[in-house]
Amino acid sequence: MQGRSIIAQLVLAAALALGACSDAREPDVSSSGGLLLIIPGFPPGSAVPKEYTCRGKNRSPGLNWSLAPRGTLSFALVLEDPDAPEGTFRHWGAYDIPASVHQLAAGAGDSDELKETSNDFDRSGYGSPCPPKGEQPHHYRFRLMALDVAQISGAPADVQDLLDATEDHVLGTAELTGVYGRR
Repeated sequence: MQGRSIIAQLVLAAALALGACSDAREPDVSSSGGLLLIIPGFPPGSAVPKEYTCRGKNRSPGLNWSLAPRGTLSFALVLEDPDAPEGTFRHWGAYDIPASVHQLAAGAGDSDELKETSNDFDRSGYGSPCPPKGEQPHHYRFRLMALDVAQISGAPADVQDLLDATEDHVLGTAELTGVYGRR
């Protein structure tokens, strides 16, 4: 438990330094291998800011990460909605992000900056949260994976192919979950 307390203190310090939290609560961040993921202005467990949804600017949020495990050669990123009516819906998959990169600017999910897979909207890039109207708010899980390969072999066709290709190469993961619903 003491190791978890130290990690929680590091998470809190990093979140406060990056402006991701406006109060002194410990962020609810899931991490393995020490990797830390922060979305400035979007505390873990809170509502996904409107600008990153289908009711807003429909663009990806800015992301910052640190504490990559030793041996990390690249990163991969996915955004999933496990509450979708037909099972997990995959909104975004990006890969071959160099180990030297530790942030993505807001809107990077719709630029030529990243290698991206097709999402479950059948298009490449970021597909914003947009659950069916009237349902309970859905949970949107941003998952960053530190990988022991510089490049994924081949070009994954979709987010599931990306997850399959990374399965044996993950050194650590960090997740940040937000909620969003439409009335």
